[in-house]
Amino acid sequence: MAPIVRQVALLLALCSLPCVQSGRAADGSDYPTAARAEFVFACMATNGGNQAALQHCSCAIDVIASVLPYDKYEKAETVLRMRRSAGGYLGQEFRSALTNSIVRDLDEAQAEAEIRCF
Repeated sequence: MAPIVRQVALLLALCSLPCVQSGRAADGSDYPTAARAEFVFACMATNGGNQAALQHCSCAIDVIASVLPYDKYEKAETVLRMRRSAGGYLGQEFRSALTNSIVRDLDEAQAEAEIRCF
């Protein structure tokens, strides 16, 4: 498949995701409350599931939201999900230089959250 066709297919896949418009966080950020809660639940599960983990994880998503716009966060999460679940040709499409740069932005935001919150 030609590189331009791959990029177009990837962009269409990323852009066709439904956008969550309801349940926005009250602080005015563009991260939906459900996305924040999903992050905190997953983070707590890997960090002990206690009150301290709740504090660290909620701090982390706040830092990530301050560094990375929600549309970039959503794209990076989608790429990571596709890398884990899609095999073969489709999985390979989510391991390109374009997707690596999308994930790199999330990695940098998470590193900043790690420094500030843990």
